[in-house]
Amino acid sequence: MHLSIVLVAPARAENIGAAARAMKTMGFTDLRIVASEAHLAEGARRVAHGSGEILDNITTYETLEAALHDVSFTVATTARSRSKFHYYATPAELVPLMQEKSQWINRAALVFGREDSGLTNEELALADVLTGVPMVADYPSLNLGQAVMVYCYQLASLMQIPAAPVDQADENQLQALRARVERLLSTLNVADDQKMADWIAQRIGLLEQRDTAMLHRLLHDIEKKLAE
Repeated sequence: MHLSIVLVAPARAENIGAAARAMKTMGFTDLRIVASEAHLAEGARRVAHGSGEILDNITTYETLEAALHDVSFTVATTARSRSKFHYYATPAELVPLMQEKSQWINRAALVFGREDSGLTNEELALADVLTGVPMVADYPSLNLGQAVMVYCYQLASLMQIPAAPVDQADENQLQALRARVERLLSTLNVADDQKMADWIAQRIGLLEQRDTAMLHRLLHDIEKKLAE
């Protein structure tokens, strides 16, 4: 599985350098930056120390959606409790989840938010799965570079898994399922039930390939019945 690391609007060059160093140490190479030019400052290269090629190959985007243009599965990190988002995976729980996904999805991304405010609700909604680091502290916060290191260390084993031959239809199953569910909710005139819509959206990303395929079959049968 190819896993991209995406930093959204990082403010400090040193944090980007630390993230690049963590990535290089754990075998990751694809760093994407959204809405920031902080990586061009001298501090990024100084802290990266030996990871200059990762900085040299950074790709930049204006929006998170643009940065995810070729990604089929997105994991977003968050440190704050948000009423709209209830389902989280710890870094350890991500490992088996991502290992299963690697059998039918080739390109994934791990997204980190702003140092001071994290990701917006709109940006979190672009993710298939949310994750947070459980911490025993009165002020639960990790430096951006530390957070990237925690996740790269935890997910480094994924880099050792040979890329499986993935059918393009399988690669897009989750996105297609989301679109299909949204259409069905609209057809049933229940799309305004935000609690149910949010619950479905936040659970789809946890489905394994077999479950995803079975839900497609179920939705196909429902759509066929409704069309009669």
